[in-house]
Order: sequence, then C-alpha cells, then structure tokens
Amino acid sequence: MSDAVRIIVPFAAAYFLSLFFRSINALIAPDLVSELALGPSDLGLLTSMYFLTFALFQLPLGALLDRFGARRVQGTLVAVAAVGAAIIAVGQDLATVAAGRALVGLGFAGGLMSAYKQMADWFPPARLPLLNGLFLGFGSLGAVVATAPAELLIGVAGWRGLMAIGGGAALLAALALWLVVPERPRAAAPVPIGRQLRELFTVIYRDRLFWRVAPMTLLGFASGSAIQTLWAGPWLRDVAGFDRPDVATQLMVMALALSIGSALGGVVAEALRRYGIGTLAVAGGAAVLFMLAELGIVLEWIAGSAALWAVFGATFNVITLTYAALSQHFGPTFAGRANTGMNLLSGTGAFLLQYAIGAVIGLWPQTADGGYAAEGYRVAFAGLLGLQLLAFAWFVLAPRLVSPSSRAATARSPETG
Repeated sequence: MSDAVRIIVPFAAAYFLSLFFRSINALIAPDLVSELALGPSDLGLLTSMYFLTFALFQLPLGALLDRFGARRVQGTLVAVAAVGAAIIAVGQDLATVAAGRALVGLGFAGGLMSAYKQMADWFPPARLPLLNGLFLGFGSLGAVVATAPAELLIGVAGWRGLMAIGGGAALLAALALWLVVPERPRAAAPVPIGRQLRELFTVIYRDRLFWRVAPMTLLGFASGSAIQTLWAGPWLRDVAGFDRPDVATQLMVMALALSIGSALGGVVAEALRRYGIGTLAVAGGAAVLFMLAELGIVLEWIAGSAALWAVFGATFNVITLTYAALSQHFGPTFAGRANTGMNLLSGTGAFLLQYAIGAVIGLWPQTADGGYAAEGYRVAFAGLLGLQLLAFAWFVLAPRLVSPSSRAATARSPETG
C-alpha cells in the first residue's frame, strides 16, 4: 500500500461517513416526525445537535491536532461517533436520539479539519487547494449515499437499522485510522496546549485576512449545510410537491452535485493558480453562484428546481476553499488552529441557522396534509440570502491587508489573493 493511500484514504472514509450522518435527516425526517412526534422546531433542534457539538469541540480540536497529530485525534473521535450512531438506532424519544446525534457530531468534529491538518503536514502548501478539493469531492459522496441508496436500505432494514450499519462502518474507520495511517515524525517538541489555545486568540483571531473571509465562509457553509442536511427534503415535499421517492432522487442529484462541485473547485483553483488567480477568487465566484441558486429557490421556480438544487449543492462547499487559503497564509504551525477556528464559527452558525429555519417555518400553521407552509420556507430562506449578500459585500470591500507577522508569507503565496 503506497504511503499516499495510507496517509489519506482512512481520513477520506471517515469524512465520507460524516457527510452521510450529517445529511441523512433530510431523508428520514418523515420517520423522525412520525415516531418521535416532532414539530418543525423540534426537528430543526434535533438535526442541529450534530452542528452544536461539532462546533463546540473546534477550540480544543485545533490544539489537539497540532499537539498529538491528526491520526490519533481522528481515530479516537470516530469511535465516539460509532457510539452515537448506536444510541440513535435504539432511541425511543427526542432526548435520547438528540443525545446520540450530539455524540455523532462530536465524533465527526474532526472529519475535515483532521484531514486538512494531515495534508498540511505531509504535502507542499501549493498543492493544498487541489488536494482539499478532491478530498471534499470524495467525502461528499457520503451525502449521495444518504439519499436514494439509503432509501433502498431503509426499505430493507428500517431507518434504525441504517443507523446501526453506519455505526459499524464508523467503528471500522476508527480502527483503520489507528492501524493503517503512518505516524508523522516530529522534528521538535510540541507546543503546550495552553499556549496553542492562547495563540488561537492572539494570532488567528487577530488576523485581518481571517476576518475578511470569515463572514462569507460562515454564512455560505452554515446556510448550505443547514438546508442541504435537513430542510431541502421538506421543501421538495411541501413546496415542489414531490413524493418520497422523488424527494430522494432530487436529494441524490444535489448530493452528486456537491461531490462533483467540491472536487472541481479544487481542480479549478489549481488551474487558475498558474494564471495568477488566487484561491479566494474561486471561493468568491462560488458564493455568487450559490446565492443565485438560492434566489431561484426563494422565488419558488419549481420547473427549474432540479437545476437550482444542483447548483446549490455544487457551490456552497467550494466557498470553503477559504480554508486552504488560510492554511497557506498561516503555514503548518498554525494551520490546524486556523481551520478549526473558522470551523468553530461555521459549525455554530449551522447549528443556529438549522434551528432558526425550523422556528420560522413553525410560525405558520401546518397544511392539511401535515406539511409545512410554503410561506415559512420563503421567509426563512430569504433571510439567509440577505445575510449572505451582506457577508459577500464585506468580502469584496474589506481592505486586503494582512497582519504584519504574516505579510511576507502571503507575498510568497499568491494562491491566497
């Protein structure tokens, strides 16, 4: 087995599973509502528990990754996700299933950041946008499996059986991380965790480039994740009028677009780098396409909904190419904390927005067939779009200065421009 395969593939398998578990509630929402007697705000809160624990663990995660390495941290966390999946499979009430969902979110809190740290440790900085994009593309196939293929498995094993199967796969991924991935030799003693946490606030959170990209990254990832992992499915049912098999098919198209778009984002960034066009320009272009797709959804262009949701899925993950730009900007020493510092904001945003969408939708009475009113979706999605427009304006208009300590590094890395 080649070193490159051993270095990356177990992390890719874990990220694949994180996207599966993150996305599955969009498909099984009717089962959760029926069995657990959930309203829209309950459904939003239950699903968003993944993002809550995911976000809360980002602060210690960055320090742990920089101190102990990605292999050990991710191997331990994915085992926690396996336990959470088992709890979901047997839970009979909202509190129990929510606790399991929270453990799954905790277990996959390092799904992307540990891989970014792993690649920053082993590969040249100039290759990170391409590698990150390809990694995102493969991992996003987990969201594809959480659609029509999962619907087929549910027909055989039920949604609880599906959770048990996912938990078993997570346990196997944890073992692979511990037993297959090589250990990265360390040339110097690790920095104490206390100092690493302090430097998150004194270095990362004081950097001007970080705060230039943070609002666009936060709202792009949070809005896309909150909708794709839950509210896209109910919208397709309640607004577009699709039945459950058609909803699963539409979700699969969006998830495929997510995977292809994520991979292509890295390829495009790599190609444009040779012409002096930076990674942040690609991320900004993806944000524009993402907002245009959202506008069509807000305007309820049902005839073109398949295309709109495909563009939606293909673009929102590409916005997170800002993570690669931050890795280049800060270098390997701070790459873990820079990315997890951003993930803390993005994950918290996804938790709040997913719950908030449910709360807004719940302001309108349910329809005669038990669905949710189209007006609720329209108002909730339009509010997200307005926030994203403000964040994009800040990204474009904010001064492009960086902190003095990293100005020279940025000058050597045109990919961040």
